[in-house]
Amino acid sequence: MSGLRILHAVTLHSPTHAFGGPVRVAVNLCRGLAARGHQARLTALGDGFPGSLPTDVEGVPARLYQARSILPLGFSGITSPALLAGAHALVRDADVVHVHLARDLVTLPVALAALRAGRPLVLQTHGMVDPSDKPLAKLLDAVAVRRVLRRASAVLYLTDRERRDLDAVVGGPLTGAVRLVNGVPAQEPRPVPAGPPRILFAARLQSRKRPTDFVAAVPEILRHHPEASFVLAGPDEGERAAVDALVAELGVGDRVSRPGPLTSGQMLDELRRAHVYVLPSVDEPFPMSVLESLSVGTPAVVTTSNGLARDVEEAGAGRVVADAAGLAPAVCALLDPGTNGAASAAARKLAAEAFSMDAVLDTLLGVYGRATGGA
Repeated sequence: MSGLRILHAVTLHSPTHAFGGPVRVAVNLCRGLAARGHQARLTALGDGFPGSLPTDVEGVPARLYQARSILPLGFSGITSPALLAGAHALVRDADVVHVHLARDLVTLPVALAALRAGRPLVLQTHGMVDPSDKPLAKLLDAVAVRRVLRRASAVLYLTDRERRDLDAVVGGPLTGAVRLVNGVPAQEPRPVPAGPPRILFAARLQSRKRPTDFVAAVPEILRHHPEASFVLAGPDEGERAAVDALVAELGVGDRVSRPGPLTSGQMLDELRRAHVYVLPSVDEPFPMSVLESLSVGTPAVVTTSNGLARDVEEAGAGRVVADAAGLAPAVCALLDPGTNGAASAAARKLAAEAFSMDAVLDTLLGVYGRATGGA
């Protein structure tokens, strides 16, 4: 298959990485596609940048549009008149349009423009499109979501649960559905941890991520490892005040650093310094932060509703807990040097064998080939 011009569309790029995993997935895919001789570029809203918007995202060519809030609905309420006006021209210059679809006024218009222009459309929903009784969701489903899901050349899903949710949204079995796991680029392994234990949480501070569960586990971990330190990083999405209040209530302010959002490079640096990575979130489809943790060999603690829980447990790459009460015992178990070393090796092996970018790109390029008639 000769070099394709591929447009990836995602909702928002910001210095704080407020939109989380979908942007990281899109950037990783674009980089991998470029390495294989394809022209991959990114379009999204941009916000929070000083001066003009960047023209690339970590080396990936990008056309960003200044975000405008038109409704008080978080990501669903932002858009750009310039993006809406220019969507047809954007998709017309692409051989494949790959939309990281959410119920919003960014990715939906790009997907609709691709259909109108007759361009092959590949959708990837990252667990963001599920059955909902919210009035706006029901309106968007009726007006656009079902149409693009039904007419797309392919719809990429992560888990069986996501596939069932998509079937429920369209009202029947979805044709063109293909399972595509998130991939993670190969990374240099972390050094053998030295010094006092360092435990990391790095995710958006929102209720589903359960940052307060991480803080609540700190006293029990300190009881067994009084020299331990903790890093709680990520942009605030409503939970920072609760985190700060609990840190103060527990009297652990000198042990829990809160650096705010991390860049991708800072994230990898923190993971390499950490003895254990903890993500207590619930109903997490396929978190990139856990994949990045595995890729550098930092054992991870996740909950049973995490999409990577079975992989982590079966590989011995960390611990899986049922609820917040299990976090401290799981972390303490992984702070044993022998246990930590074995879990670290298992994490690296799991990342390389099950979630390599090469395997993901092989699957994705097969999808593109079928969509364009090239395979």
